[in-house]
Amino acid sequence: MRKIVFAAAAAAGALALSACSEKTEDAATEAADSAMEDAEATMDAAGDAVEGAAAEATDAAEAAGDAVEAEVQDEAPAEAAAD
Repeated sequence: MRKIVFAAAAAAGALALSACSEKTEDAATEAADSAMEDAEATMDAAGDAVEGAAAEATDAAEAAGDAVEAEVQDEAPAEAAAD
């Protein structure tokens, strides 16, 4: 979604700069490209963080389930995890 917004902003900026000199236009294009790359890198990092948090939450939920099963069935946590 953000990529679409940045692409639209870059397109609008390109239209607005059509009357500017080529040097100014090139500089603006480079700045827009740099901003888009930064946004993509930030989104990738956020995605990685979310994936890591989800994996940790899954592991914690499984460990909690094993602990409850071990308590209910009166067995060692390792035995509950193996079931």
